[in-house]
Amino acid sequence: MKRIIVVGILLFISACNAAPDISSQILPQIIETGVDSKSWAVIPAGAFPFGQHDHPTEVDYDYQIMITDVTNEQYALFLNEAVGDQTIRVGDVEIKESENISIVHGVYGPYPGDPFDGYEHEEKIERGNKLLYDFEDAAARIEYTFDKFSSIPEYANHPVTMVTWFGANAYCEYYGWRLPAEAEWEKAARGTEVNEDGHGLAFPWGYEIERNQANFYSSFDLFEKIYGKLGNTTPVGLYNGETYNGYQTADQASPYGLYDMAGNVWQWTGDDYPKQHYRYMRGGSFYSYEVDLRVWKRDSAGPTYLAPDVGFRCVQD
Repeated sequence: MKRIIVVGILLFISACNAAPDISSQILPQIIETGVDSKSWAVIPAGAFPFGQHDHPTEVDYDYQIMITDVTNEQYALFLNEAVGDQTIRVGDVEIKESENISIVHGVYGPYPGDPFDGYEHEEKIERGNKLLYDFEDAAARIEYTFDKFSSIPEYANHPVTMVTWFGANAYCEYYGWRLPAEAEWEKAARGTEVNEDGHGLAFPWGYEIERNQANFYSSFDLFEKIYGKLGNTTPVGLYNGETYNGYQTADQASPYGLYDMAGNVWQWTGDDYPKQHYRYMRGGSFYSYEVDLRVWKRDSAGPTYLAPDVGFRCVQD
């Protein structure tokens, strides 16, 4: 039986900020990074420092995790396959958030529901159809025309966004995978290194952050410098030490070779904690300040939440 042993408690819950408006920002060209978004990294069993205070934690099994976030191209392929075999459908779906109910025309699919503890402020996640992806939102980078999904070419290798937790979970489960637990995500992001002061890595690449190591708020990344567009996703794996149009990046891969574990987009994780309905995100985004890219930082939202700076990646055993 797989066990994740955590000593101590994380105290870093924060509310989601208002999502940035990037609806009118279409990039003028495609930039290839050379990083294979279909590749996986093996994370070996063992202990690692967890959280801001480096609590000794053990993941006592090997697992694999995607080296990049799932891209728009990959998610569009999933949508075409899953709609084709009627696993998911396109149409109107009801969204419930607290006492608010809205109808969204998008991609939806079945969900078995969550255990309900009846705790104060906990919302019941019932069995039924759930919104996975909102392709009609102006910030969506996947289009639906003539009964087919396709990514906007300039964003094909960017991380998919505008996907709910249900949509991220559905993608992983469709291929026999799953969303990472928070401990799995953090170990993959920071590795096992501990310095002479007993601290683990603050960022996937080390203890400090520079503007050319990640896509964060006012980092002046490639697209900000060349195109003057503040706040947008960058292609997965962009920060790999290569130079693009005169913009030199630093190699920001994690100790296990994962890219964008800090910045670009927040990443959904799979934990369903007792007494709450919230799901947690890790990694920070292009809309986060650099302090929020530290590997132990987290944000939370209900599973129906979606935004132009939230994506995901999968793990498998």
